[in-house]
Amino acid sequence: MSGDANAEYSGKQHNYTLIQAFEWYTEGGGVHWNKLAQIAPELGDMGITAMWIPPPTKAAKQESVGYDIYDVYDLGEFDQKGGRRTKYGTKEELVEAVKKAKDNGIVVYVDAVLNHRFGADRTEKFGAVEVDTDDRTKEVSDLYDIKGWTAFDFPGRKDKYSTLKWTFNHFTGVDYNEENQQNAIYRIQGDGKYWAKGVDKENKNYDYLMGADIDHNHPEAREDLINWGKWILKELGPGAAGFRFDAVKHIDRSFISDFVKSIRADESVGRPKMFAVGEFWKDSLDDLEVYLNGLGTQFSVFDAPLHYNFKEAGDRGADYDMRAIWDGTVVQKRPIDAVTLVDNHDTQVGQSLESWVSPSFKPLAYALILLRPSGYPCVFWGDLYGTKGPEGNPQQPVSQLGDLIRARKLYAYGEVRDYWDHQNCVGWVRTGDEKRPGCAVVLCNGGEGFKRMEIGNEHANEVWTDVLGWNQGEVTVGEDGWAEFQCSAMSVSVWVKKDAPGREEFGKGPE
Repeated sequence: MSGDANAEYSGKQHNYTLIQAFEWYTEGGGVHWNKLAQIAPELGDMGITAMWIPPPTKAAKQESVGYDIYDVYDLGEFDQKGGRRTKYGTKEELVEAVKKAKDNGIVVYVDAVLNHRFGADRTEKFGAVEVDTDDRTKEVSDLYDIKGWTAFDFPGRKDKYSTLKWTFNHFTGVDYNEENQQNAIYRIQGDGKYWAKGVDKENKNYDYLMGADIDHNHPEAREDLINWGKWILKELGPGAAGFRFDAVKHIDRSFISDFVKSIRADESVGRPKMFAVGEFWKDSLDDLEVYLNGLGTQFSVFDAPLHYNFKEAGDRGADYDMRAIWDGTVVQKRPIDAVTLVDNHDTQVGQSLESWVSPSFKPLAYALILLRPSGYPCVFWGDLYGTKGPEGNPQQPVSQLGDLIRARKLYAYGEVRDYWDHQNCVGWVRTGDEKRPGCAVVLCNGGEGFKRMEIGNEHANEVWTDVLGWNQGEVTVGEDGWAEFQCSAMSVSVWVKKDAPGREEFGKGPE
């Protein structure tokens, strides 16, 4: 579906590459939408064809990243929660950024935060029971009345786009009782109301995550959220081609399925090939497969097991067997559903799920997801441009990541010939297609190495060089179509014909 969405909506005729177009410490002050519009030509030229933007909806705090969601129908249009704009800018600036991206062959995926709400306008009194933090199915109190922050009136919006006012009936749980100022997990009582069934089984039931937890089985809540999905794609224009769903392991699976199916089927939306990827962040291929198999429609997930393999490989250095890098991953088992990544805003330094892949291994990891045919690679903003935090500990960009993305755009085509016969030095050849030349890739996670690989006798006597410039030698392909390609220690080399089309594009770097 990623290929269909890119082909249908971006207009690009080369390999598709996604960027997570923010990091946790992205600059606030309402400048980010303008920044994305400004760099859209650079990203499009580099080879980016899609961007996952941060939550564009109004949060409880104006300068928050956006996951403390308040009003999904406010894209920086109404004076609510500290002002009109969001952390990233105004609605008008967002629409312009999406248009500018589309003009440069880049489609946009909206970060949909549909699990919970924060910043209620007032409290309500209702019946609830406390549950065990480690076993959400176990009640640890009798039923009693609490005062929770569950009433959302959206006074600044004044019923524009949606007239629904959210109350405690639209939620399954909260984590704070204003009456006694007590923190706990409270399950809200109501006829037929209970935790969702189609969620992860951690803590016996992982429906509740944070804030006021949305009851996706409530007809009004369900309808309003699906209507929002259709509305926002229309509001943002033809460049908006799909969604990244936050925290899907905490959301009833049937709701996500209905949401995706409803939007793809709605002719008024005009997105029959809409892309959908969910954050089901768990290092378990079995659990990810159970989730995907139960949706009844094509859906992608981020390949968390692959990320953790990259983390382990970076930490262990030469002790890690590179031949095991794909073991237990989504991209190995069901590549059509895999969005491959190295790091993201949750795994970056300073965050709750911090598991930052070693900077020395990152070029190898990116070569693995960008220069092979399986999976839909997602580049992290913090790896391309660096991160701004946490305070005193910013992370530097990955050296020449832009060139690896260009190599994908220009040369990562055709059949794959694998040479995975050594623990620390692996390689492969992409044979190219009728329109584009191929490449030869060598990775070493230990000392320097080499791989003798078959390019094809149609390339006999050609001179090949490393487009990254990390290996300065030249290789001449033999009469039999074979050649020996070098790679430096803990490095990657990407070899292509010396005069291959597009060589002049390398070395630009992101601005």
